[in-house]
Amino acid sequence: MGVVPKFSESQVASQIQGGETGGGDGEAELDLETQNQIRRLAQAAEVVHSLTYYSAEISTMPSEGFRGWWHTYFAYRPAPMGPVGPGVVTASFYNFAPRFVARAVPSVWSIMTPEQAHSRRQELIGQAIERISADGSLEEPLHTASELVKISVAELAPEGRPLYAAYADLPWPDTVGLAVWHGCTLLREYRGDGHNLVLAASGIDGCECHVFMAANGHGNQPTITGIRGWTAEEWHGAVGRLQARGYIANDGSYTDAGLVARKAVERHTDALATKAITALGAERADTLLLALESVASYLIEHGEVAGTWPPPATLKPA
Repeated sequence: MGVVPKFSESQVASQIQGGETGGGDGEAELDLETQNQIRRLAQAAEVVHSLTYYSAEISTMPSEGFRGWWHTYFAYRPAPMGPVGPGVVTASFYNFAPRFVARAVPSVWSIMTPEQAHSRRQELIGQAIERISADGSLEEPLHTASELVKISVAELAPEGRPLYAAYADLPWPDTVGLAVWHGCTLLREYRGDGHNLVLAASGIDGCECHVFMAANGHGNQPTITGIRGWTAEEWHGAVGRLQARGYIANDGSYTDAGLVARKAVERHTDALATKAITALGAERADTLLLALESVASYLIEHGEVAGTWPPPATLKPA
């Protein structure tokens, strides 16, 4: 690809944080303790939310008329947005190849309406949580988290966050376990929408963001193209574009500029998620984090979710 140009940290940060998003100011005001809490909250919420995809109960849903796991996924995850088309789902999910989405949307709505798909998913997740927590070991952390997670998300604004906004319009579930799952889903989609805003503002597209992930040790080209629908040619095109920007070396690893760019995206994403922590205050934030981390650790230790991405079962040789 020729000589990789050199960029200073300030030049890269300017590219990532530029425009009217306020990323530079937000990042400057984000102290390390708050950033650490935001990352911990994101990690714990992701694990709890992941029951959506990996619980034994949800794995039965494809048999209810869908054409496998992905066809089902593209029914229940966008369901709160209504009977949307493939363009809306592609835009909101950000990192899937458009043709991959179009294989499922809008055909899924002929099998279940969005209301039915969401209701069925919530029913199955409720069954999963009831099974997992039957021995009573999660009673205390679930109860604590169910109260505090509502405070954490109460003031999260929907602007620019379509998937989060759709979930925020839903009523809170009545049971403690489902309330925690719903709250973690809100936190997850709020941060995810914010991350998509940062990626788009930095000019990193839906395929390029996966090249960035692979450079950071999360998956590889055969694995990610298989579960996101991109072709090998599209992947290599994304690599070439990032190499032209000086972000990716010929061996697929980060250049110094690429590492700076990745860290800037992560910090900016953290800054946009700050309200989820500051709404609680330091003491209640710590209490929520400990409760959610207790639940998340239990789920991972008991094999309910993998706790890593891509899930080990999907990994293919590089």
